[in-house]
Amino acid sequence: MAVRSREFHFPVDVEWSGGRRTTARVEGKAPLDIATPPEFKGTDPTVWSPEDAFVAAAASCLAVTIAGMADREGLAMRALSVSADGVVGRREDGAFGFTRITQQVSLAVGAEHEDAARALVEKAHATCLVAVSLDLPVDTTIEIRHDLAEV
Repeated sequence: MAVRSREFHFPVDVEWSGGRRTTARVEGKAPLDIATPPEFKGTDPTVWSPEDAFVAAAASCLAVTIAGMADREGLAMRALSVSADGVVGRREDGAFGFTRITQQVSLAVGAEHEDAARALVEKAHATCLVAVSLDLPVDTTIEIRHDLAEV
């Protein structure tokens, strides 16, 4: 008899709000308005777009994966940020969609922990649930800082 892996579910309800606007809801969490971005004829640039949420999912997953691993490994972080850019264009299969995501991790740790911090970020990049689930390149560069003022 095969052992089945654990499964986790993340239900989201999305309702149309009129025009090119929707509201996403997850039980027990604040609703999130989502609309077409201006690049695709959206009318409200102050509202999150599906494209923003997609890139944010990858970047925030990497950030919380780094934070969780640092906590488990006892690596004291002084600061952490992830800047990401999702690129949309014509893909090799001819479809128009995301072609890649680039991420810049900036992590501040004590100088004596630089090698451990770099290895931890590389491991987090390789195991981040969102990034490993995507069928596109997710390139991550790492900047390790020693002085909090430089971050």
